[in-house]
Amino acid sequence: CEDCGKSLIGECKLHGPLIRAKDRVIPSRARLTLPHYLTLRVLELRAGNQQILGVFAKKVIQKRTQFGPYVGQLSTKLTCYDESRLVLQVLKDGGKYFLDTPNEDCGNWMMFVRLARNQEEQTLVAYQHCGEVYFTTVKPIEPHTELKVWYAADYAKFMEASAVFIKEESDVSPLLPVAKEPVDPWICSSCGSTFATFALLESHQCIHKDRV
Repeated sequence: CEDCGKSLIGECKLHGPLIRAKDRVIPSRARLTLPHYLTLRVLELRAGNQQILGVFAKKVIQKRTQFGPYVGQLSTKLTCYDESRLVLQVLKDGGKYFLDTPNEDCGNWMMFVRLARNQEEQTLVAYQHCGEVYFTTVKPIEPHTELKVWYAADYAKFMEASAVFIKEESDVSPLLPVAKEPVDPWICSSCGSTFATFALLESHQCIHKDRV
């Protein structure tokens, strides 16, 4: 304590505690890459202050607007799985790799885009081009609308997933197939989570093996 000239363990009983000044919080790499006309919103707060985020438009975004490429770490197995986000893979040098984003400092804002649960809420398609993954809008996105993504037709085949049919104007790409009949989900025996394809279930089970 500089007032009484003593070295103390803990607070000075005579002059009280120090006034603590905290460093300014620096946004992560992923948050800093967010375009100015997009914003992140907290949709849910789970245990341990875990935030469930969504990406929303601040102004009208035109159809056929391309975002990307998606930034992630190439990995032979998925180390970070989130059931609300797409699992992404790419072909590199003849091998098939996951685009993994274990934390916000090794990805870009596209890691926050949630998957579309049906054709009405889908606004983006994900596809692979020259070993990179891009998202492109399939219709105009109005302000305050959340950006949600699903696989494009060819990429869905590559990912062994079903395609979501987007019913829009007559000039929608004919490559987008009509939705298939629903199939029985694949269920994880460890935690009970369900997945649309065996490939997604297999990737998810890698996490359980690593934890064991």
